[in-house]
Order: sequence, then structure tokens, then C-alpha cells
Amino acid sequence: MKILQVNSSDIGGGAERVALSLHHALLRLGVQAKLAVGRRRSIEPGVFQIDQATRHGFATQLCLSLADCLHPSDRWPDIPGRVAQLLRAVAQPGRTLRRRLGREDFGFPGSWHLLEQAGFTPRLLHAHNLHGGYFDLRCLPRLSGKIPVLITLHDAWMLSGHCAHSLGCTRWRTGCGGCPDLSIYPSVRRDATAGNWRLKRDLYARCRLRVATPSRWLMRQVEQSMLAPAVVESRVIPNGVDLSIFRPGDRDAARAALGLPREADILLFAANGVRRNPFKDYAMLERVLERLGGGKTAGDPERELVLVALGEEAPSRRIGRAELRFIPPVTNPSEVARYYQAADVYLHAARVDTFPTVILEAMACGLPVVATAVGGVPEQVRDGLDGFLVPAGDDEAMASRTVWLLADATRRQLIGRAALNRADACFDLNQQTRAYLDWYQAILAIPQAQTSRRAA
Repeated sequence: MKILQVNSSDIGGGAERVALSLHHALLRLGVQAKLAVGRRRSIEPGVFQIDQATRHGFATQLCLSLADCLHPSDRWPDIPGRVAQLLRAVAQPGRTLRRRLGREDFGFPGSWHLLEQAGFTPRLLHAHNLHGGYFDLRCLPRLSGKIPVLITLHDAWMLSGHCAHSLGCTRWRTGCGGCPDLSIYPSVRRDATAGNWRLKRDLYARCRLRVATPSRWLMRQVEQSMLAPAVVESRVIPNGVDLSIFRPGDRDAARAALGLPREADILLFAANGVRRNPFKDYAMLERVLERLGGGKTAGDPERELVLVALGEEAPSRRIGRAELRFIPPVTNPSEVARYYQAADVYLHAARVDTFPTVILEAMACGLPVVATAVGGVPEQVRDGLDGFLVPAGDDEAMASRTVWLLADATRRQLIGRAALNRADACFDLNQQTRAYLDWYQAILAIPQAQTSRRAA
């Protein structure tokens, strides 16, 4: 079994953690596995960055190399960036024009030679996020004609004309166009979303794909989308976490190690870019903290309250009696686990979410969760049993549930123990790995000629 995974990066948000964790698990099981990424940020074994530059001509490569060498200076802070932008436009005029016209950027030639870069001949390609400025989606029919291709969707980008989540818009079902928000990640400059949608539809029509999603919520969207005709098999495989790392620990020891006050109510929220993440609801968190820090739903006024926002560097601030403390991104899983072990309640405010790994990590550490009931979150947290769900944007409900938990340690322990039991039973990384391994074996047992269609 030779497996090549593909993702935008090896370190980052939830999709990156899923792909890297699965890569580690495959290596531990003796599977010959590699993880190809658009941007390599670690020195993990078996991870390599897709080589884009070797496929450029000399003149193009020269312009791109010069652009990469330019850096801002105190004397001319803006000029190097403008020159670099001009050099890249000269090097790749077609790509620059497509961007200005609002077309999605697929100008990444290394994708066409992905299989050759692995160092072995993969028997199966397992892709994750194919957006993020590194992959040419136009090579997907060719790849799926050579070897079986399995794609795990972590968001809905492959179903739309540009956005990773539509935030309530349903135009992705019928062809996009008239986009209500071009700024949603990945943003585009002009509304060419209908053309982008048609290009994806036509590419998928020449593919035969296996598709996995971590939640039934996202799979229902796949079934209503232009991707559906290309899907020869689909499975819902919930994400898992490493229960040997994410587990209950000594709260006082964790607080001492992290420099958090021992005698305080500590809340935790974790996200890749706490304030700037368009799919999380940071504004709601601030409103919750205003209520807890001295508003209508305030808790014990004599007790210190700290909300730890893990995933962004920013100055701490006070809201009433509460402290909002920002922590830069942490890549070491054991250190991440300490934050869960140090906290009393995990809060998850989101506008949309597929199947957030952070909620699973909190549950695995025995931490009660209060989360907005969006996307696949209700498939993780069972309201009133192992956590609480509140309507999206309802800061009053989230604050009330939080106060109810903080007011009684026995309540927190009961809910936390139920969360831990659910994580042990349903969200073990070993279960996720085994589900994918079983699927790999089933796929490879079928001759490729029976399930693949050569690209036209």
C-alpha cells in the first residue's frame, strides 16, 4: 500500500491537523506514505513541498526569483512589494489577468507532475484542501484517470464558485453568479463565480472520485452539488484526535506551566486566526465576555475570569472584570492539550463549521463545551448530555450556559466526563485511521479500469 496525501500545508488549521495526524498514523502502521503540501512548515518525515518552480521557463523563473528576493525596507517600505508584484505579473501575464477578472487561480504547474515528485509510485492519492494557492484543479481528471483519487472535504470550496463556505447563500446549488460576498475566503476580485462554477462542473464531469466528509451535514451539500455526478463512492468518516495526547490532566499543573492564574474561572476558545477567521464569530465571544464580565448574565463578581483565545497574537484587554488573553498559535500538540486541561469550559462561537477538531480535543480532555449549533457541530456535541448547543449569534444563551457550568464544579465534572466518554467511543484517531485504511484496501482491491475514466 503506497499512499500519497495532498494538502495546502502541513501545519495550520483543522484540515492540516487531520492530514498530518493521518500521515503520522499511516507511518506508525508501516504504510509507505508521503504528504505533499503547497507550503511546508515543518521537518516532519515524509512531508515534501510540491515543486512548482522547476516547470517554469528560464525567463519566468528569473522574474519569480527576483520577486522573491525583494523585501520591504525602512527607507522604501512600499516599493519592493510593488516591484515584486510587477515582476510576477510580467512572469505570468495570463495568471495575473485571470485573477483580475475574478477567475480562480489554478496556475500551479507542479500539480501536473505530482505523482513523479513523491519518490515512489503511489497507488492511491488522498487529497484534502485543494484551495489555498498551490494546486491546479484542471489536472484532477488526469490524476483520477491514472490512480484512484479520494478527496476528504473539510469545507465547501469544491462545490462553489469561489467560497469555502457560503454563509447562507444557496447559489452554489444552481450555478453561482450574483455573488453576495466576494470577500469570503478564498476571495476573488470580480464576480466571475458563475464561470468558476461551470469550470469546476466540467472538470468533475471527467473525473471518477471517492469523497469523504467528516460530517453528514457537509455530505448533504455534496449530494446537492455539481460534484455529485463525479462521486463513485462516498463515506462520512468523523475526524479523530490522538487520545494519548488529548486527555484529562492536572488542572493546577497545567495552569502553572502556562502562567495562568490558579484561582480563576478560565474559559478557552481556539481557532486559526481568532479575530480574522471569517467563519468563526469573534464578535459573539466579545459580547459573551461583556455579559460575564459585569453585564446581565454575570457570574461571581469576586472571582477572576479569563478567556484564553488561542490562535492569534494580540495584546490582552479587559472587559469589565474579565481578561481577554490572546495566545499565538501553538504547534506542539502536547502544549495545546495543556490549554484544554487548564480550562474550566470550552466556548466555540462560529458562523459555520464543518466538524471542528478543537471541539473534539476539548471533549477528549474532559472539558465541557458550549458551542453554536452550526454545520456539523451538532454531530459532535449532544445538547444537555456532553455539552450545550446554542443558536448562532445568541450571546445571551452562551453566557447563561457558561455561568451555569461555572457555578457548580460537580456539574462541570459530570458534563466533562460524558464528553470524555463520547470522545473515547466516537472520536479516537485510531478509529479514523482504520476507517480510511479499510477504504484504501477496498479501493485498491478493484481494478482501476473498472472505476476510472480517462481524461478526454
